[in-house]
This record gives sequence, C-alpha cells and structure tokens, in this order.
Amino acid sequence: MPPAFHAAARALLSDPLTNKGTAFTEAERDRLGLHGLLPPHVGTLESQIARRRRVLDGMADDFHRYAFLRELQDSNEILFHALVQADLPRMLPLVYTPTVGAGCERFSEIWRKPRGLFLSYPNRERIADILADPALDRVRVIVVSDGERILGLGDQGAGGMGIPIGKLALYTACAGIHPAEVLPILLDVGTDNAALRDDPLYVGWRNPRIRGDDYDVFVETFVAAVAERWPGVLLQWEDFAGYNAHNLLAHYRNRLLSFNDDIQGTAATAVGTLLSAIRRTGASLTAQRIVLFGAGAAGSGVAELLVQALRAEGLDDESARARIWAVDRDGLILSDMPKLTLPQVRLARNRAEVAGWARDADGGIGLLETVDAVRPTVLIGASGQAGAFTEAVVRAMTAGCARPVIFPLSNPVSRAEAHPADVLAWTDGRALVGTGSPFGVAGVTQVNNVYIFPGVGLGSLAVGATRVTDGMFMSAARALGDMGGAGETLLPPIEALRDVAVRIALVVARAAIADGVANVETVSEEQIAALMWAAAYD
Repeated sequence: MPPAFHAAARALLSDPLTNKGTAFTEAERDRLGLHGLLPPHVGTLESQIARRRRVLDGMADDFHRYAFLRELQDSNEILFHALVQADLPRMLPLVYTPTVGAGCERFSEIWRKPRGLFLSYPNRERIADILADPALDRVRVIVVSDGERILGLGDQGAGGMGIPIGKLALYTACAGIHPAEVLPILLDVGTDNAALRDDPLYVGWRNPRIRGDDYDVFVETFVAAVAERWPGVLLQWEDFAGYNAHNLLAHYRNRLLSFNDDIQGTAATAVGTLLSAIRRTGASLTAQRIVLFGAGAAGSGVAELLVQALRAEGLDDESARARIWAVDRDGLILSDMPKLTLPQVRLARNRAEVAGWARDADGGIGLLETVDAVRPTVLIGASGQAGAFTEAVVRAMTAGCARPVIFPLSNPVSRAEAHPADVLAWTDGRALVGTGSPFGVAGVTQVNNVYIFPGVGLGSLAVGATRVTDGMFMSAARALGDMGGAGETLLPPIEALRDVAVRIALVVARAAIADGVANVETVSEEQIAALMWAAAYD
C-alpha cells in the first residue's frame, strides 16, 4: 500500500469523530487499510461501552474516572457520548458537577490533546485566523469562559476550560447537539491565582489578568470574529466573575444569540424548582418570604427572575422586590452600602426598615439575624460559602414555617451551604430540599442547570432565534416547574433529561416566536425531537 494510504488510515483513527476503534467492520478495515492497526476482534458499540464501564468500576475515585472519560472523548467521541447517554445518572456527575471542579483545578496535570480553542491575550490579533479553521465549519453552539469564577472555586485560569468542555458534553447528551457542532473556548486573559502562575505545569498564559479597556477590547474582538464566522451561532457565557458576567450579558445579548448560564440558566432552574416546591406546600408564590444568600451573578439572576414571576402573579415591581431579602458577604444588603452592583441596588432594603433588627458581632445583619426577623418560607444559597446554612439558621427558619423550602445550591459539594441530610435532620424531615450537586440523599432534588440550558439552546436553534429573551427563560422555568418529580423530589429524574430538553425546547421556541425573535411562525415537538442526534456509528 502507498504511504498516503497508511497515513489516511492513521488519521482516521486519530480523529475522535471518525475513530470507531474495534467497531470497524472487516469490510471497513479492508477498504480503509486498518488491518494491523487494530486488534483482530470486531466489536460493537455496546461491547465497547461494557468494556469502558468495567474500567470505570475498577477505578479508585471520581477524579480518575473524570480523567479517563476526558481521554475517551479525545480518542473516540461517539463511544464517549454513547456511554454518557446510556447511563446519564451515573455519568453526569463524572463529566460535570461535582467532579468537573477537580478537573478544572488539575486541568494542567491531565491535559493531553487539543479540544476547543484557547484564545490567549498575546494572540488577540490572530483570533479571526484561528476561528477560520475549516474543521470548525459546522459549529452551532459555543460555550466560552475566561476561567475567573469557576463554580465556587474562584480563578482557575486556563483550567477553566474544563467548564465549556463539560457543558458541551451535556448539550450533546441531553439536547442531541452533534459533537461536531459544538466548540468550547477559553479566553485566556491571564490569572490572578498566583499559585497557578508559579506552577511549572500550568498550561495557561502566566500573567496577571488583563482588566479594564484592554479586557473589553479583547472580548469585543472575539465576539465580532464569532459573529462574522458563524452567523446565527448560539454563544453561552459561562463562569465569568460578577461584574464581567453582568456587563457582557447586557452588552451582547441583543447583538447575537447569547445568554449567561450562571445568571439566566441558574435563575430558570431555581425558579422552576421553587414553583414545583411551593405547589407541594399549597401556598401561592406571592405568599412566599424569600431570603437569598449570595447576591453575585447567580444569586442576582435568581432574584430578577423571581421578580418577573411575582409580577406575572399580579404584584407590582416594588411589591415583588419586597418579597426578597438578599444577604451577601457584608450581611443584609442595604441601600447605603458602598460599592453595590446594579443588581444589588435593586435588591437593597432601606436602613430605616431594619432599625430594630438584631445585629451580629460585627454590627451587621447577618444571615441568622435576617432569618430571625423575616421568618422566611424559602431560603436559597448561591454564595459558595460552605456550611453557611447552620443548624441555628435552619432551625430558626423552621420555627416559623411548616414546610420550609431550602436550596443550598452552590457547587461543587465542598462549597454547598449545607449538607442536605443535615437540613432534613434539623427540620425533622419537613423541608423541601434542593442542591446544586448530587449528594445521594433520598428525597433531595438536584437543582442542576442541565434541566434548562440544553433545552434553551435547542429551542433557540430550532426556530433560528436572533436573541434569547427574558420571556424564553421565564417560559422554561414555568415548564420545568410544571414537570414536577416523584415522591419528595421536585424535578424529573436525571434519566429523563432528553425528554426534559425537548419539552423545554418547545416552550422556548414558542416563546421566541411570541417575542418576535424567531425566523419561523410555528414549531412542533416532533420537529424539535427530529433535530436531536443520538450517539451511533455510521
């Protein structure tokens, strides 16, 4: 055989989108020159899945399972997605939260092969050329991060690439977006994590973070290049720090089809789960007293969607905001506090309103003091502060509420505001509990954004939406709340996520049509389901 034939055969096996490993048939091996490059056994996708499951079962911990699955994705992408889709409850915690947190922290240690794009600040003049790669012609969904606020772990620099990679694996697993149509991107603008910059294994740009005008111009160059390269692409902003998260969303949401999952996806998931929970309590949304602990990007996003939902129930804006008390690192947010962000200003209470409230040791109004005064029916954590929902806080809440709704949502597990088993014990089993990460506690709901963002993306693409509106997210939240769950769980089981994505996509698509941002006039569930790819060899 000529050398070119051998080279083509090796290239076929080296490309994760074309490599089938032992599943190449005898006829394919003859035609493609694969004899000798593969063992003689001819397998099936099912037998390959069984082999990988056996390997996973023999591993000592979830981090090594995560690393194994990342290598599998980089060698045989069809098999990787087939394995994930075959067992979503087991695989999702391995490819995303909570294990992805360790994957980001140890990203430089396990990096092996290129996946996605690292757009570093020193290469800012080359962005358009980098995006021009013909291998990227099919891209329809991009998830991008700058690695500054990874879960509750802070600045992970280039290690933040683990988040876009993981999110896009879920787009494929749950929404059926073909793996050739997704692109993870890390905007490497440096890191303020000195330990990373000093680590000889660190793969990112060893420089303090670029900020201010230089950062803004860099991101603008990136967005302009994306819009030119892929008109109609869906761009999902992921794990940007608070100010940048809000600023980028406000600046670009009307220029291209984009949304911020930490702000909008988290909000829709939390509000949808809350709607399911209060249906169990028999009370109305407008009757709730809601304490929100953590008013960064995620927490303020939850608050704004809650205000939208309360207004839809008949309250005016002032009355809706009066149902929410926001507590951040300096205590209950008050209007005369310095350096409040705009979302925090909208949540701030007047000091006169709390004149008679108890103070903590530092003279502020902390979480416990707020709970004592408000007697909330709902407590939502988006702070990244492990253990913040103490026994005293939970018992104080329970004293004034028969069926408290308590959501310690921060990820990963190590940053959760409380362990759900403790919450159930402290409330004598009366609480309706939702967590951001899986804990394996019976009756506890995982309030994971994976219930929302795959369907939002699929629905947006299905109707050729030009932007993602607030109405589309509100529709997604209401649809999720209507789905409910079995027993004490508030959402459908993880194994139903593909069905959930179709239902969310349908209401999102119809909301896009109603909001005048779609390129079609009608859409059906069958049309959306027909767009979804399932992992199988050609």
